[in-house]
Formats: sequence, C-alpha cells, structure tokens
Amino acid sequence: MTVISSASGASCRVVSRTVIGGAALMLLLPAQSGLLTSSASAAPSTSGLAAAAVPSRAALAKKVSARAWIVADARTGQVLAAHNPHAKLPPASTLKTLFALTALPRVPGSALRKVSKSDLAGVGEGSSVVGVKAGRTYRAADLWRGTFLRSGNDAVHVLAAMNGGWQPTVTQMQAKARALGARNTKVATADGYDAPGQYSTAYDLALFGRAGLKNKAFAQFAATAQARFPDKTRADGSHISSYAIQNTNRLLTGANGIGRYRGIVGVKNGYTSKAGNTLIAAAKRGDRTLIVTVLNPQQGNGLTVYREARALLDWGFKAAGKVRPLGTLNQPSS
Repeated sequence: MTVISSASGASCRVVSRTVIGGAALMLLLPAQSGLLTSSASAAPSTSGLAAAAVPSRAALAKKVSARAWIVADARTGQVLAAHNPHAKLPPASTLKTLFALTALPRVPGSALRKVSKSDLAGVGEGSSVVGVKAGRTYRAADLWRGTFLRSGNDAVHVLAAMNGGWQPTVTQMQAKARALGARNTKVATADGYDAPGQYSTAYDLALFGRAGLKNKAFAQFAATAQARFPDKTRADGSHISSYAIQNTNRLLTGANGIGRYRGIVGVKNGYTSKAGNTLIAAAKRGDRTLIVTVLNPQQGNGLTVYREARALLDWGFKAAGKVRPLGTLNQPSS
C-alpha cells in the first residue's frame, strides 16, 4: 500500500491506495486539525497464512453493488475497506442517527409531550409512521422507540418540537455533524425525508453510527428488536392500550428470511425512492465492534442492502488485524 501525505495545514489530505490484482481501491479521507492519521506504519503485515485466508478487497468489492460503502472498526476508527466513501448521496432514514445524537441529550426518555396537530404538521407524504396521534400524551422513550424501530417520521416531528422546533433542530444537527468531523453532510430535514440539497456519505454516516454506540441510550434504542407502542395513554404517558412494533432492520430481527446477524447491535436502516435502500449496521464479536454503511445497492431487491452489509461484516471480522487499514475515521477532540 502506498500512503501519500500532503501537509498543508487544514487542507491536508491522506490518500491510501491499495492495488490488488491490477485493481486500485482508493480512499480519500479529510485530515483537518490532525483528526486523521494513516495507520500503515502500525498495521500488521499482510504476509503469511493468516492474511492469505482473508479475501482481498478487490474480491470483496465484486460482492457489493452499493453505490458507496465502508467497513470500519468502531473502537479504533480504523477503516478496513471502502468504496466511494465520500460520495454525496441521499441518506434516507439513516440520517435519524444524527437526529438522535443531537436531540437525545435534550429530550431524555422521561420527558412528556401532549401532541398537538401542529407537532405533526409537515410529515412528508408517504412517510413511514409509527402511529402518533394528536391529543395524546407520550413519553419521549416511546417516541424514540418509534423513531428507531419503525423509522416513524411522526415521532421525529414530535421529538423535534420537544427539542425546540423543526428548523432549530436541523441547525443543531448540522452543527453536530461538523463537530463530529462529518464535513460532507448537508441537513435539510430532521427525519431524512428527501429534500433538495440534502446529502451525506458512507464515511459520515459511519461517524454518526460510531458516536451513537458510545451513547448508552442511543445504543439501547438502536439494538431493540421489538417493543410496544401506546395506542391510548394516560396523562403521565403510561399505556392504556398498546400494539407491537418491530424494528425494520432485518439484520436485527431476522425478518424476511435475512436471518439475525450474530452479534448485531444496530444501528439504523432507511429507504426513499431517491435514496434507495440505506443501512448503518454494527456488530460485536469478542472485544471487537465493526460498523458498516451501505448506500443504495444497484442489484437485487429491497433486501439486498442487508445481504451486502452481512458480506461486509463477515469480511471485516476475518480481515480485522490482518490487513493494513486504509486510514482512520476522524476523532474530534471534543
């Protein structure tokens, strides 16, 4: 692997280029304020029988049709493999991870909200919803479960109202993205619903997923496969009646014949007609947690995003510690 570093202050870039069998895999990662380091010098050798057992990145790339994807170690931030990691693409509901990172500290699970019609105004046509009803009082924890499990845009609208309003929340999300080192994300909606000029990248979404796993409440919601959502509530938000909801992340539930992925800990899937199918998935085995992002597979059906994420995770667990990382995810100092 060749690592080229161009030190020019804030515009510094580190480029990692791996050539395997004549195919070049390029990863360009922003290195601002010293946030990115190349791991090549510290990486283990790829020679020997152990490394030989790991399929090459070129072989991996042939299995994945997504427009962009990334495989990274959630603890160290090491990027193990990637394709178009900085391509600006619609994120769909994977952007809800940034919403949660932004609003969870301000809207804890114990908070209450009597929902008004204005809270639900503006929910996009055709949005996924969990069934929030105006005039009823909800605990924020239920709304967060509706956000993570059912990708409920109605729940997001209410939580955003509890956070100070829709546009202030969007502004806060943009600031949070920058603070995390996500410099190729433009936020226009809090729920990820398609909007002109809104985009993110496989790299930035990996940053959001990684940061989320460090937040206890976020991690618990992201790993929840099934829950009960209130149909009728009391004034304190407790349930008079409720119905079952299931996470739409098939790697977490095993639904539709995908099968639950061993060690899965979340994180969030999404879909819009413009974005296609999108997914941030994380799994833990032993003391290693890997995070992958898959954006808009170009082959198969709506379940392909899970199959391709599974392939990336499988490869990552085989390759971790045996291949030279391409670079490191930004690690903000604050």
